[in-house]
Amino acid sequence: MALPFVIEPTQLAALLAQPTSKLLIIDMCAEQTYLQGHIDGAIHVPPHKILSGQPPVPGKIAPIETLNRVFSFLGLTPDTHVVVYDDEGGGWAGRMIWTLDAIGHKHYSYLNGGLHAWLASGQSLTKEIPVLTPTKVDLKIDPIVVIEITDILGELDRADFVVWDARSPAEFTGERITAQKNGHIPGAINCEWTNLMDRNNALRIRTDAREYLASLGLTADKRIVTHCQSHHRSGFTYLVGKAVGLNIRGYHGSWAEWGNHPTTPVSQA
Repeated sequence: MALPFVIEPTQLAALLAQPTSKLLIIDMCAEQTYLQGHIDGAIHVPPHKILSGQPPVPGKIAPIETLNRVFSFLGLTPDTHVVVYDDEGGGWAGRMIWTLDAIGHKHYSYLNGGLHAWLASGQSLTKEIPVLTPTKVDLKIDPIVVIEITDILGELDRADFVVWDARSPAEFTGERITAQKNGHIPGAINCEWTNLMDRNNALRIRTDAREYLASLGLTADKRIVTHCQSHHRSGFTYLVGKAVGLNIRGYHGSWAEWGNHPTTPVSQA
């Protein structure tokens, strides 16, 4: 099934109206939101299920055993087309898409604007919980997708490499204290994740995202790594980067790791 990476609510509603539609729809909303009403056929995955949860870097990817359990429960097969949405403009949905990339699953779409856009376009919700048929999965994590400190340190002096810091300006300058060391990775470009959401269009990705990012120096000829504090906000910036054709990867340790590491370089200028 060839679906666009970014899918609109009307497109998804039309697909769901077809009895032959075989989509796995993953709801990354707050649990209470899911129980109050969700897209027909959607299964709720609490975001913490795909995180390690281990301090001091709780945002790292979950262990492979945990991911095997989650995706087995979801009934994932190599041919499954996954549609992901959330209720916050794309952070957790993007983190799930990054996780799918990390396990080598390439068939997926993001519901543009998530639950906000779905409701704004007049689509209906259900409280019915779908029954899934589990599958046996044996996943492997791709180290090209899941990068570590050393992958960044070796690139900082290269002209074609850039870090996209998705945190707030106060975190970027070090004014806001979130770790033992505060500031940013040297040479990083700060573009807060919410800058890419169109608040006048139900939190969809802004239509001029490519041009806006290019004006900041985030262009398709660069190799980009994005991060935030825990790779949640940067789940969305990863998603947007993919949507506009950037060569982008996600740093799952994010500032929780970098800012608490004894030898990582930090800049405040």
